[in-house]
Amino acid sequence: MIKLRYSKRLFRRSSSKGSTDSSSSSSSDGDVGGRSGGGSGEIEWEVRPGGMLVQKREGRGGVEVITVRVATTGFSWHDVSIGATCTFGELKAILSMVTGLEPREQRLLFRGKEREDSDHLHMVGVRDKDKVLLLEDPAIKDMKLRAALAARPMQNSYQPFIQV
Repeated sequence: MIKLRYSKRLFRRSSSKGSTDSSSSSSSDGDVGGRSGGGSGEIEWEVRPGGMLVQKREGRGGVEVITVRVATTGFSWHDVSIGATCTFGELKAILSMVTGLEPREQRLLFRGKEREDSDHLHMVGVRDKDKVLLLEDPAIKDMKLRAALAARPMQNSYQPFIQV
């Protein structure tokens, strides 16, 4: 066991300094604690689309909005404004209002690959004014054509030559 020479005096001095420092620093901790100017001292957290928990950033006035040019078959295109962190499924929902195709009938290609509905635009690399190709699903297109042919009334293969 080690005995300190001035144990009482050292501890008194440190505890008295600590109490005065802690009372003065606790009043200023509200401004310093994580966010300047917040006053609350609490750190705000957000979950990114990838699942990572990070400290919420300041300076961004909200969600970044990008414009995506969606090219369709037949030399036409649509400029769609959407949040940068949205998914391809949400883009399909917006395109269904513009084109009239249901989201399940749409195929979206970016950089030559078909993207899943759960893929996020910013994670794949879609930026402002990038081009995305919209194709109609060939299987559903074929089903629509077959349904239209089945709904048409059957015409007779023969016609009468003489009308009475």
